[in-house]
Amino acid sequence: MSYKQTYQWVVDKNNENLRNAKGIKEAALLINQNEIIAFPTETVYGLGGNAKNDEAIKKIFAAKGRPSDNPLIVHVATMEQAAQLVINQPEYGTKLMEVFWPGPLTLVFNGGKDVSPYVTAGLETIALRIPDHPVALALLEEANLPVAAPSANTSGKPSPTVAKHVKDDLYGCISGIIDGGDTGVGVESTVVDCTGDYPMILRPGGITKEQLEAVVGRVDVDEALSQQNVAPKSPGMKYTHYAPNADFILVENKEVIGELIHSKQQQGFRVGVLTTEEQKDKYKADVVICCGYRTDLATVAKRLYDSLRTFNEKEVDIIYSETFPKVGVGVAIMNRLEKAAGGIIIR
Repeated sequence: MSYKQTYQWVVDKNNENLRNAKGIKEAALLINQNEIIAFPTETVYGLGGNAKNDEAIKKIFAAKGRPSDNPLIVHVATMEQAAQLVINQPEYGTKLMEVFWPGPLTLVFNGGKDVSPYVTAGLETIALRIPDHPVALALLEEANLPVAAPSANTSGKPSPTVAKHVKDDLYGCISGIIDGGDTGVGVESTVVDCTGDYPMILRPGGITKEQLEAVVGRVDVDEALSQQNVAPKSPGMKYTHYAPNADFILVENKEVIGELIHSKQQQGFRVGVLTTEEQKDKYKADVVICCGYRTDLATVAKRLYDSLRTFNEKEVDIIYSETFPKVGVGVAIMNRLEKAAGGIIIR
């Protein structure tokens, strides 16, 4: 489906009366009319549609070019809305909700019969979260229904952290875009399966394993994170994601990146490097982009997707990227980079 016009609203997240903002009112009305709207959350921009309506969900998959076996996260405004969609909520799930909602944590529960089967990809589980962003919350409250919302980008490309990213990918393919400024965390929510005896991380994200363990004790990590031939219970578990247009390769040993750059340049290629502020002066690539500070991985997470998208504007042929320690939010960063590289790592 194409649209002659994609509405665009600028909404100040600091407005004390957000629900009455023109952009919120009009966007919520369109969602109730089963149209799809891009809006900011504290992680990335989401592409939202009425979770109970098949046609709205089909529009999301069509706009993104997203595989239909990839389930969607449902965003709600309150605990009460979440409870209406869940069956057999475990005690540890309740604890996680109470501590981390609103926030960058998605919880997978048994349930989902009250939403479109396209949302759950035919599974008997539903992924839920309450976002921690005033614009997102105002939109959810005004729409007054559960909103399914994957990232608002073309499937497989870097997720959007500013409204411009959404416009670049989806203008003319969706009804509207709410510009609420840049997002905060920069990588998607952590997804935790709450259907077993213990919580299990299906996708690393803004809430770390250590933070979860501090609340509920034992937390497992799904082995399927590294597998490609399983039906995904969570977004981000399958397919190449987050990739820039150029070939993207991870390099564990930073000392060999200089040699790799020189070799490719001798062959006539334009070479890019994804690095940090600490290392940026060490490389003689055609394009050097810093995604944050190695000493503060939260800055890397925040700028990661914007950095990957910037390479597309620079028209490089190949990109070499440093790797990061898999500690704290570094687990989520490396998960995204490994998917962007399609598993290609020079060790």
